[in-house]
Amino acid sequence: MQAVIFCGIQASGKTTFYAERLLKTHVRIGMDLMRTRHRERRFLETCLQTGQRFVVDNTNPTAADRRPYLQAARAARYEVVSYFFETSPGAALARNEQRSAAEVIPVAGVLGTFKLLEPPDHAEGYDAIYSVRIAEGGGFVVSLVWPSILFRE
Repeated sequence: MQAVIFCGIQASGKTTFYAERLLKTHVRIGMDLMRTRHRERRFLETCLQTGQRFVVDNTNPTAADRRPYLQAARAARYEVVSYFFETSPGAALARNEQRSAAEVIPVAGVLGTFKLLEPPDHAEGYDAIYSVRIAEGGGFVVSLVWPSILFRE
């Protein structure tokens, strides 16, 4: 059983990455779909009770934002992995402009999330942390951040 927690500003590629890499193996939980925290929490509880693999596809900019998902998954004995979507605000805003009018995030929202952004840290309790960048020409470059071969207890 695996829980994946995404972390990154809006328009950093989170949902596209999910669709390309995890759609067939993990269900998607996120405010874009659920619209309320109550629905999101209920869906998370269902995943945990049934042993369903899932991805939390929200910005999750701070450790405090990620903590409820991580703690719930840990309590249910899930492996918990984080994917940190690295991008510049300028690049995200450029991608944001390519979205349909209904999906465009206000500039202040993207920049506000960027100001809050705390990269995930192994001290939060992850089994692994990956960095994700959008490659030139499309696709993604994924790198293992933790545990690394340089890490020693």
